[in-house]
Amino acid sequence: MKHSLLHNHHAQLGASFEEVAGWEVAAHYGDVAAEHRAVRQAAGIADLSHRGKIRVTGEDRVKWLQSIISNDILPLTPGQGRYSSFLTHKGKMLTYFRLYMQTDAVMLEDVGEIGEITFQTLRKFLLYGTKAKMENCAESWGLLLVSGPKAGQVIQSAFGVDVTDLKPLTFVTAQIGGNHALVIRTEETGETDMEILLPAAGLVAAWTNLLETGAQYGLTAIGSHALEALRMEAGIPKAGPDLNEDIVPPEAHLEGKAFSLSKGCYPGQEVVARMDTYGNVRRHLVGIVMKDSTVPPKGAKLFSGDREVGWISSAVHSPQLNHVIAFGFPLRDFSAPGTALTVEIDGTRHEATVHALPFYTQS
Repeated sequence: MKHSLLHNHHAQLGASFEEVAGWEVAAHYGDVAAEHRAVRQAAGIADLSHRGKIRVTGEDRVKWLQSIISNDILPLTPGQGRYSSFLTHKGKMLTYFRLYMQTDAVMLEDVGEIGEITFQTLRKFLLYGTKAKMENCAESWGLLLVSGPKAGQVIQSAFGVDVTDLKPLTFVTAQIGGNHALVIRTEETGETDMEILLPAAGLVAAWTNLLETGAQYGLTAIGSHALEALRMEAGIPKAGPDLNEDIVPPEAHLEGKAFSLSKGCYPGQEVVARMDTYGNVRRHLVGIVMKDSTVPPKGAKLFSGDREVGWISSAVHSPQLNHVIAFGFPLRDFSAPGTALTVEIDGTRHEATVHALPFYTQS
């Protein structure tokens, strides 16, 4: 199993670990509710170094990516980013990621924990003669997330980087501990989310600096359990559980965000365009609030009466709402907020109600 270079630092902070896409990651540090509260009220720091990261270089890098991914990246200038996906020829989602345009490269970061999927999928389309090179940075680059109302102050104090004017998916470059790093405004928790993407050699120094400097702002280390609750409360789907080959992008409300209808041909484009033209999206991503405290597993079936109408893709107990919340994909006739459904768990039906996304918005 793979480990972040910060593994021992997590252990020293009392972390309990879990396996995610072949990596051992910090699940929590003893009090998930306190970690969640830190992000909603002050600031939290998480190690996301297990996420897929790819660096694409070469003079054909933009042209090549433009020809195969679902979104239009030609308008991007250095310092800007964009969501995109890679689709099968039937329009199904293989992977979902963010791209960051640099002067000499394009960096890709998976939105979710799906291991090598993005790298292996894109590599199949890197044909001989294309002047582009892909570097798998999963282990050679680290990724830290600082989230919360005071995230900007923590970044400014630790690294002297002013992130006040950054909009989501824009970034600045900075020298952090002698390493060339990207400081990126992202979307992970519904609060102010800042990521530091840098060579792994600088990861320990950056983490230590952030923890020491951020203590005055209430910065707390947070694990994957708190992050899962935060991202679901914020209504943010991710690659793996929610965005996968079971769905096409319009079913997850990703129009205008992760795919383009006007850029020209790419795998799956005809399917997506046809759905837009004829309005025949079969199902929709919705929020679901459970009536009791049972957390349904991924894939649990949704029912309306005795009719099976969809499935659960993610579920968690929400500290913010003090309810079990879930993402589900019911048929469109059963996707309106307030619709009563049931969720089947171990042969028993549990009452649930469709809820508009997000569950939580920043005050």
